[in-house]
Amino acid sequence: GGFFCDPTFLPENDSLFYNRLLPGKVVWKRPQDICDDPRLIVGNISNHQLTQGRLGHKPMVSAFSCLAVQESHWTKTIPNHKEQEWDPRKLDKYAGIFRFRFWHFGEWTEVVIDDLLPTINGDLVFSFSTSMNEFWNALLEKAYAKLLGCYEALDGLTTTDIIVDFTGTLAETVDMQKGRYTELVEEKYKLFGELYKTFTKGGLICCSIEFPNQEEQEVETDWGLLKGHTYTMTDIRKIRLGERLVEVFSTEKLYMIRLRNPLGRQEWSGPWSEISEEWQQLTAADRKNLGLVMSDDGEFWMSLEDFCRNFHELNVCRNVNSPIFGRKELESVVGCWTVDDDPLMNRSGGCYNNRDTFLQNPQYIFTVPEDGHKVIMSLQQKDLRTYRRMGRPDNYIIGFELFKVEMNRKFRLHHLYIQERAGTSTYIDTRTVFLSKYLKKGNYVLVPTMFQHGRTSEFLLRIFSEVPVQLRELTLDMPKMSCWNLARGYPKVVTQITVHSAEGLEKKYANETVNPYLVIKCGKEEVRSPVQKNTVHAIFDTQAIFYRRTTDIPIIVQVWNRRKFCDQFLGQVTLDADPSDCRDLKSLYLRKKGGPTAKVKQGHISFKVISSDDLTEL
Repeated sequence: GGFFCDPTFLPENDSLFYNRLLPGKVVWKRPQDICDDPRLIVGNISNHQLTQGRLGHKPMVSAFSCLAVQESHWTKTIPNHKEQEWDPRKLDKYAGIFRFRFWHFGEWTEVVIDDLLPTINGDLVFSFSTSMNEFWNALLEKAYAKLLGCYEALDGLTTTDIIVDFTGTLAETVDMQKGRYTELVEEKYKLFGELYKTFTKGGLICCSIEFPNQEEQEVETDWGLLKGHTYTMTDIRKIRLGERLVEVFSTEKLYMIRLRNPLGRQEWSGPWSEISEEWQQLTAADRKNLGLVMSDDGEFWMSLEDFCRNFHELNVCRNVNSPIFGRKELESVVGCWTVDDDPLMNRSGGCYNNRDTFLQNPQYIFTVPEDGHKVIMSLQQKDLRTYRRMGRPDNYIIGFELFKVEMNRKFRLHHLYIQERAGTSTYIDTRTVFLSKYLKKGNYVLVPTMFQHGRTSEFLLRIFSEVPVQLRELTLDMPKMSCWNLARGYPKVVTQITVHSAEGLEKKYANETVNPYLVIKCGKEEVRSPVQKNTVHAIFDTQAIFYRRTTDIPIIVQVWNRRKFCDQFLGQVTLDADPSDCRDLKSLYLRKKGGPTAKVKQGHISFKVISSDDLTEL
């Protein structure tokens, strides 16, 4: 018959702040003491404006607004919401206890709270709904504050940080000006396609306008938008117009985006706003047929062109929780930077500037099976806010490097002689850093780092791609010593080879199509390159690495022509690849099969080969 009072998050100052007092008398009240007929959710969760309150956090309100767009997300964050709702018929069974779920460092975590909320003069101090008897956001904010330590821990979090914790989505930030979407028409429509796919798969999207200084924050633009304010995408549509409307708008298709201001005011006043000429051209039936409807106050439509022109930053949070048709789109792993006196066991080597220790960091390899796929890589450090009372920093400066490596690499990188540096994230003291790139087919090694070496912390690495990438950690420095290795001979030499190009290849007749590819062999092991289309001057940049028992086992590089029924042999080179050989770029003519003295054929390859007696050099 009593009310629950959470012993782990008491109604006192320590639950509000780390080491300061709130001016004014704070009274913790239950919803029934704040208003009549309290409810967890009133009607549709997305229908009401949200306010940050006297000490609330603007990113929290933006995240609440995003969360409310997709029912599949908010019903997971607020589980069994109907069972948790106040029931006027069963008030004697109401115990003042609520539970919420958060995606916390790779795992779903349930947080239980009481319903005591901080107020001053009867008003909620933090976020609240303009529907004064609705409390889902205030209670959700309290549960989130409990998870992180106190309400003050919410300071400094970005909207995307909060959305990720609410939903488990994978966040990507798009710089609209850097992408030049207003100038590059093809890129603009590619962006629309990505946003449409993300939204229809249950993703959450928000956008904002930059402000050069604090004085301009929340200043209205010429078209009624607020600088520094986050708007939530609530719909996106590609619309084919009928004959009458094609004449009206001089286009066959409309690319439209609907946005919402969480505060329910300051709507867009440009083209396609409620009072605009474009909107007046549509009858009520047209609007319904085209799906151009607005259900909430604060919602408005914009064309894709105006969207790209007016907004500067776009936050795209992809729904990655469910495999698509059994295909896994997300790979994730929890790792750790650790310190050890043994350099081979040390896993905290610092950033790329620390060349002597950089490769001592953890290393992860993944495979891109096809050209041209977008890969989003996200590195999240463990949140240290709960340790702030002890004087620990909130975040370390973190980042990561990406290298394109040999197609058959199985062991850790030790030196970067031939590997291509394929990308680098920003290095910053935020909770999460990310990199989004279209990658070529091949193997890639990702090296997560802290800026300074010699520090310890946990991290979560996530990689999203529409094709499976098979993320795994590289833990071994060289082949294991085993009975099998001893019986057949343990490797004594390691050899890296990069074949840059094959040029001047043979054509039997002028109109013949040549589709060359490489086969690089060493003993029974071989590596094949992608096929190059219709060229006798092929650029490959294909890498391979071999652990050899002796240099008597040569490396053979063959060039083949892909045909419909039977591939054609175009020539090969045979290499001893001795550790004493020159490591510079070389060029050799192709020969027939039979070794280095076989008859010369038309064409030559350019390559670089490096061998070493030290198996941990490469």
